[in-house]
Amino acid sequence: MSNILPAVRFAICGVGHIGRRHATFVQNHPGAELVALIDILPVRQAALAAEFPGVPFFLSLADYLAQGPAADVLTVATPNHLHAPQAIQGLKHGLHVVIEKPIALRKVDAEAIVHTALQTGRLVFGVMQNRYSPPAAWLKQVYDEGRLGQIYLVQLNCFWNRDARYYQPDGWKGRQEQDGGTLFTQFSHFVDLLYWVFGDITSITARFRDFNHAGLTDFEDSGLVTFDLVRGGSGTLQYSTAVWDRNLESSLTVVAEHGSLRIGGQYMDKVEYCHLRDYQLPELPPTNPANDYGPYQGSAANHVQVIENVVDTVQKRSFATTNALEGMKVVEIIERVYSLK
Repeated sequence: MSNILPAVRFAICGVGHIGRRHATFVQNHPGAELVALIDILPVRQAALAAEFPGVPFFLSLADYLAQGPAADVLTVATPNHLHAPQAIQGLKHGLHVVIEKPIALRKVDAEAIVHTALQTGRLVFGVMQNRYSPPAAWLKQVYDEGRLGQIYLVQLNCFWNRDARYYQPDGWKGRQEQDGGTLFTQFSHFVDLLYWVFGDITSITARFRDFNHAGLTDFEDSGLVTFDLVRGGSGTLQYSTAVWDRNLESSLTVVAEHGSLRIGGQYMDKVEYCHLRDYQLPELPPTNPANDYGPYQGSAANHVQVIENVVDTVQKRSFATTNALEGMKVVEIIERVYSLK
């Protein structure tokens, strides 16, 4: 009897920069097959046909679901406000879904995804690529092993550049209804990292400022958030997309009972400081380079591990690294922060 499992078939909805990355990683994965590309912009069809020869192209998700080739997984990489309704459409059609961050813009919509997944018996994967970076995985490990003791302070800094090169006048980014806000589009994976390692937060206070994005976006470019950790300790999240010309840093500093540590770099890619009682920092594998969008940079490009995890989980060889419930918690935390506006 053959042990070779059938390839996991992917249809990708939304084939902009990130969607194309998903398509490339699916195409390059020996256990995956790219069966369809879906995008509302017909202008993309020719380039996609050259890049992914033989893969059929559809102008709407409804069109694909009605007449496209069968798939196992629908990847949703469209503008933020479409993530929840399209994921639900895919689940109801019997597909597992991979949802780019954030999984939704409201907790109620994220809950609907969770309920639909339970009703249909399908899996939901949230793309929270920071979890795959070696420093983040290391932080989770030292926390879970109890090496930090009681957590005192957690400080998260996200200082990025997002200017007119990013917020195009005819695009969805920067529009309140479609984008949701800076914490959703730019920094939700850092909120996810906070929740994944340290758990839920409470007693939130926040101040929001719009320094240089008044003509570019419908919302703040900077925020100062303070909170208490439900498990003990306090924290701050300071973020800005008003940094001139290029990203400054994203960093996480922890002051705890048994020592202190700091993960830093432009996209949280290295352990900059580690002084823990009776502990020697091991050599960590290198972090993937940043997603490069030409004039601006994103976080570490860990989508290849996301695809790997989806294939392994669908083939019942592993478990989902990020599930819909955790994605829902991140949406809920951001919603609670933004309720203070």
